[in-house]
Amino acid sequence: MQALNFPIYEFRFKSNENKSYIFDVIRKKFVVLTPEEWVRQHVIHFLLEEKKYPKSLMNVERRIQVNHLIKRYDIVLYRSDGSIFLVVECKAPHMEITQEVFDQIARYNMTLKAENLMITNGLKHIFYQINGEKKAYIFLKELPDFYL
Repeated sequence: MQALNFPIYEFRFKSNENKSYIFDVIRKKFVVLTPEEWVRQHVIHFLLEEKKYPKSLMNVERRIQVNHLIKRYDIVLYRSDGSIFLVVECKAPHMEITQEVFDQIARYNMTLKAENLMITNGLKHIFYQINGEKKAYIFLKELPDFYL
């Protein structure tokens, strides 16, 4: 798999019927190793190991309803009160981060109402918050520290 713009992490892999799998420490199972999954697993380890976000408050690839459609978010980090601290949208490294990707996470966030958002293709990372009063994005140099 392609080198990404993250620290190097240790992953568990397995192969079965000509498919490669990577172990997801949040879902506690092996999942098919696609380019997008490679990015998602790096983000999970980045959030856990570098940012020290709590594993117990993280969800990966869960279904949500957005405008009467069923969608799947990549990563959500909750607070202990159930509010959402962070939503992450992962794309494969060959995918550009376009306005369409911003629109996608914005649609998800209409339902989720997260404080912080992250978009990444593993090579480029964009962090931002939504200022509800001004209805504007505030771009960040890095993700904020987690607090309950």
